[in-house]
Amino acid sequence: MRKLLVSLLLLSGSILQCAWAQNADFVRGADVSWCTEMEAAGKCFYDAQGSETELMALMHQIGMTAVRLRVWVNPEQAYGAWSDKADVLAKARRAHAAGLEVMIDFHYSDFFADPGRQTKPAAWASYTVEQLKNAVAGHTKEVLQALKAEGIEPRWVQVGNETRPGMIFDEGKIDWSKSGAAAWAGYVALSNAGYDAVKAVLPQAQVIVHIDKGPDDNAWFFRDFKKYGGKFDMIGLSHYPESAWQNENSKTAANAQSLATQFAVPVMIVETGYACTNEALAGQVMADFMAKAKAAKGCAGVFYWEPEVYGWWKPSYYNKVGWNAYNKGAFTSQGRPAPALDAFAGDGTKVQAPSANSAKDRNTYDLSGRRTSSSARGILVTNGRKVIR
Repeated sequence: MRKLLVSLLLLSGSILQCAWAQNADFVRGADVSWCTEMEAAGKCFYDAQGSETELMALMHQIGMTAVRLRVWVNPEQAYGAWSDKADVLAKARRAHAAGLEVMIDFHYSDFFADPGRQTKPAAWASYTVEQLKNAVAGHTKEVLQALKAEGIEPRWVQVGNETRPGMIFDEGKIDWSKSGAAAWAGYVALSNAGYDAVKAVLPQAQVIVHIDKGPDDNAWFFRDFKKYGGKFDMIGLSHYPESAWQNENSKTAANAQSLATQFAVPVMIVETGYACTNEALAGQVMADFMAKAKAAKGCAGVFYWEPEVYGWWKPSYYNKVGWNAYNKGAFTSQGRPAPALDAFAGDGTKVQAPSANSAKDRNTYDLSGRRTSSSARGILVTNGRKVIR
């Protein structure tokens, strides 16, 4: 018995080391799903010096290593043809060309899915649970196979978005009027249909189950989800700090480490952001959170949600439903990266190549890879050569 216990502990330690090894490859990412819609509305993006730059290339310049792209089933009839398969493919091509890894976020809805809204796609309205399982699998495979056919293999795939109450209501809603497995049956069945479909197309992809409220103790959710048959390779959390941001940042980072330890899987902060009304404070909040997340064993990385939004832009559809503009964008009113994105610059050991949009062949970069006007100190790049001053 003692030998068996020692063996189990060693095995557990090996698994956790695999999960915690993600810190050596800490992901710095952003969900930029609105970018094509913004561009169609006339918005452009600029680097710190004011040069117009393609957004995916700009994300890479900033220090991002990945982007996250949401997928809706059939948004055209109401919202418009954004975040459908064709739009996702267009953005994924650009991200791939810029050297960014890709996370795909399936909402399994025609519009945003979140804790207050997990609306069934209109085309699936009359489906039974079995038909919904087939629809989830078919939709998942269709999108991933289209990406794979173009040589783009997402590293991570979310099956559902912020699914704390379940997904695809009502069949996939967690039914708290029941107890045990019966309460979770619909949700687990639909989530697992997505999981199995991902693995059928991309066996190496990490499948994420994602919920909101990063500062809360969320162990109960994943404990019951797993107990009743739910499958996942990674835990995804949303974290939107408010006025008590230091405490909330600490709690989310601690929870990420605790969940990684309990479930022996990495944890990704797949959404974060802070109000853009005070750019300097937003930079401070993000720097604090990134430092804490990197220090949390088992935390695989952080994705900022829609940093490219600026100038109080909002989708035209929001005017129809009376919604306000998103207030956590991380670009300035001039369309340039704001201080909130400084925390995503990396460890400062890599030198970014000169912008392809710049006619200059002589640029100076600081040790974080950002261009600077000073030539006294930094890394001078001339026609591809670097000189450290």
